[in-house]
Amino acid sequence: MSILNALSVSRRPAAAFVVIGMFWGCFAAYVPVIKDQLGASDALFGTLLLGSATGLVSAMWLAPRADRILGARGMQVGAVALAVAWLLPGQVMNPWLFAVSMAFVGLCSGLLDVIMNARVSELEAKHNRPLMNVNHAMFSVAYVVGAVLVSFTREAGLPPMPVFAGFGVVALLMLPLMRMEVTYVAADEGYAGRYPLWPIALCGAIVLVAFMSEATVEAWSALHVERTLGGGAAEGALGPAMLGLTMAIGRFSGQAVAERMREVTILLGASVMAATGAVIAALAPTPVVAYVGFGVLGLGVSVIGPIGLALVGKLVAPHLRTEAISRTAVIGFSGFFFAPMLMGLMSEAFGLRMAFLGVAVLLLSAVPLAFLIKRQPLHRTNHA
Repeated sequence: MSILNALSVSRRPAAAFVVIGMFWGCFAAYVPVIKDQLGASDALFGTLLLGSATGLVSAMWLAPRADRILGARGMQVGAVALAVAWLLPGQVMNPWLFAVSMAFVGLCSGLLDVIMNARVSELEAKHNRPLMNVNHAMFSVAYVVGAVLVSFTREAGLPPMPVFAGFGVVALLMLPLMRMEVTYVAADEGYAGRYPLWPIALCGAIVLVAFMSEATVEAWSALHVERTLGGGAAEGALGPAMLGLTMAIGRFSGQAVAERMREVTILLGASVMAATGAVIAALAPTPVVAYVGFGVLGLGVSVIGPIGLALVGKLVAPHLRTEAISRTAVIGFSGFFFAPMLMGLMSEAFGLRMAFLGVAVLLLSAVPLAFLIKRQPLHRTNHA
């Protein structure tokens, strides 16, 4: 199946991926400005970012119930809430109010994230074809567009708030695309299967590795380029932009590869590639070499998270799919608890170079997890 055909089939959740991606790309490129506004050290800023993690994880537990209540308008409601939430962080000067505002952002982002991934998983089951990578690629495309646009707004001296408001208008214009009828699946008659804790735990750990690595590079790549390597504001913004661009390329490529190769094989190669990129970025002598590292890392890590979410949708019974994706996302997004804080502490103690080497070690931990997932049987009503 072609990439364009996959996008056509999943165009409604793809619009939601675009909304989330453009906001997080904007934030990543504005991190140095926001950090200066707050007057926060590396360790404190990393701790403050736990606010978004708190909101994200809270949303993962609430999302299945919200999904049932909101139905076809679930993605629309999530997008509106997210657009409103992003108006706050860029104009807050008090560190602890910033943490609270990021918790609200995390709550809204997490709600939309679970619902849109559940919609993609439903479409995968309905059409018996992989769709997760191409949708996550749309997140990456929007992420890089947001980051690149901010490289211009920062050079022009624009503060974060009006730029976030502009992206909010774009999100509101996309709302009609995000209405999608939901097919609720009842348990098979006589279903007596156990709750799928082990598949959720394994796939959640894979997503955790991916999201911790992504979150670390998104939040700290601009600072690494500007502070460690002496780059300017526009050069710093190109750090997260390079990550987003190569993640988009990797996910579009992963859409084609997923139709021809086993998921475990893809996970193994992607983990090693991403770890190599992290090492290049850590040891880079110039911003250009750092961009190469972020690019290689982005190509590798791009497919790890989507494959983890797609696999859990195949390993559980259909009536448990939304809940299983939500629980897997809880584990994955809990990485936002650890990544900013650990990166800030490592940066303050050893410097950003050592912190990025730590990301390489984290990515290699996905290798044994891939072999464990390989042993799990697919649910009989799903398709490989």
